[in-house]
Amino acid sequence: MTSVTDDLRLAADFAPATYDDWRKLVDGVLKGAPFERLVGKTSDGLKIEPIYRRARDAAPVAGRPAAAPWQIMQRIDHPDATSANAQALHDLENGANGLTLVFAGANGAHGFGLDPSAEAVEKVLGGVFIDAGISIELQIGRQSRTAAIHVAEYVKRKGLNPAACDIRFGLDPIGGCVVRGSSSDAWPEIESALAGAIKSLAAMGFKGPFAAADGRVIHDAGGSEVQELAFVLAAGVAYLRAIESAGIALEDAQAMVYARLAADADQFLTLAKFRALRLLWARIEKACGLTPKPLFVAADTAWRMLTQRDAYVNMLRATMATFSAGLGGANSINVLPHTLALGLPDRFARRVARNTQLVLLEESNLAKVSDPAAGSGGIETLTRELCEAAWSLFQEIEKAGGVFAALEQNLIQREVAATRTAREANIARRKEVLTGATEFPNLHEAQVAVLDARPVALAPYGEEKYKFDPLPPMRLAAPFERLRDRSDQLLKNSGTRPKVFLANLGTPADFTARATFAKSFFETGGIEAVDTEGFTDPAALARAFKASGADLVCLCSSDKVYAAQATGAATALQAAGAQHIYLAGRPGDQEAVFRGAGVSEFIVAGGDALAALQRAWQLTERA
Repeated sequence: MTSVTDDLRLAADFAPATYDDWRKLVDGVLKGAPFERLVGKTSDGLKIEPIYRRARDAAPVAGRPAAAPWQIMQRIDHPDATSANAQALHDLENGANGLTLVFAGANGAHGFGLDPSAEAVEKVLGGVFIDAGISIELQIGRQSRTAAIHVAEYVKRKGLNPAACDIRFGLDPIGGCVVRGSSSDAWPEIESALAGAIKSLAAMGFKGPFAAADGRVIHDAGGSEVQELAFVLAAGVAYLRAIESAGIALEDAQAMVYARLAADADQFLTLAKFRALRLLWARIEKACGLTPKPLFVAADTAWRMLTQRDAYVNMLRATMATFSAGLGGANSINVLPHTLALGLPDRFARRVARNTQLVLLEESNLAKVSDPAAGSGGIETLTRELCEAAWSLFQEIEKAGGVFAALEQNLIQREVAATRTAREANIARRKEVLTGATEFPNLHEAQVAVLDARPVALAPYGEEKYKFDPLPPMRLAAPFERLRDRSDQLLKNSGTRPKVFLANLGTPADFTARATFAKSFFETGGIEAVDTEGFTDPAALARAFKASGADLVCLCSSDKVYAAQATGAATALQAAGAQHIYLAGRPGDQEAVFRGAGVSEFIVAGGDALAALQRAWQLTERA
């Protein structure tokens, strides 16, 4: 008996397409332009080709067990222990199967966090059956490092079997040093204290892992994928050495270290980064004479990609980040709620963070196939190139004496600072786009709700004997958002924002494209665009500008209309009191003519939008 699909040949009726066939089609579209125009580059300088050949004989990267879902972690960071406990219980009842306990002062706390006292730990974990298959991860900082022992003591006090509790203790003294740029102790003292803490926890019966090699500190500071991977390798090796120095066999130490990576909205890079880490760590295990075992890799969606403006777009960023980390083999994923950059997220934001993972796992079935990217030419190539570049940087760190010595020499910081500077320049020029913040803003968006909770006041660190360059976290949208904040404050105080009059010339077909560009350009900086229906009469244009009350004016139209009308329009606007006239578009060989008629500045795609907006604010303040 044949099935109804036996006669459906579908693709079998088409000849197989080769790489050369695709190249011919692309070359036809390019019409003589070089193919290299389509080749992109990552922040590490790795090439992203538009077409790849299939990777033959590629094997899946060993990660989660076959068809096993990742752990759905939910962030618990409310400073009030009773409220934090209520959040934890609600999250576990509604789909989460793990809790990320973020303590005050942790690298990912972002101003909030749990009280690390024994009493607070008792309250937060009340009613949580942590020996019943629930995963617990601790994110702790220097001022909350006692939280780990308080959690361990809580388990013993409740009579629970430590080996039955899935707790990742998150000990990460190196990560704390990176962010604040200092340490009260030299590395041998840090190493000894870490080894002692891990040995004590293991003696209590906890299975770990205990030490976290946390790449988020590099990603949060604006670093690249290669830099993040190299740092994780270097920190992980440092922790392995520390554990071995306590007399623990490397075979046992292997399971005591885990990694944490940031997952952002760049689908292919995030996916390849998670795959690359597993291959790189297996290489380290082999170099140590160990049989490779899959490293536990935790994922946090990226802090730096979050925006305060149009915060709902953060839901889409988090979805893509979760998708990529999940397919890349992450063992656990913690989604930062979409309002975190504005304050402490409320129940709705927490629900969305939780359900983002539930939909991808339960409805999209992302975990059903192990390493689905295996064999993809593009992903395999990118994975390999990330491995090669990260291994090279890791070797540099090791040659410098290890990760702590490299920090003291500012080797890592110089690499990250250069990448951050280039990234900030791309954001300023809007080559890297953050929808709702650097492109397509909404000046009239409604305020987003967050909880009424004050950030935690932390005690000062005390004397720091060893100092080096810090790597503080950043958010990419922050420079544009500061301008928006100024605009909102001005609106609150005076009832109006700074305005730019869009002097649209000709018909809608002539000016719509550049008027749309100009509106988005100025409103990303909080300068409200006053749109118009188009003018052909310079006198009428001047009257409309004067009536608008705008401080600035921008000519918008096609090159053809500019050639015929821009000089007359600029002259009329200047006579009407316009102190600073913009023109949307490149002037070409007409620049001298336009400037002679009163045009002061040209706004173009790829130009430094942030600098232009900052100058515009200065002009409005002088007006």
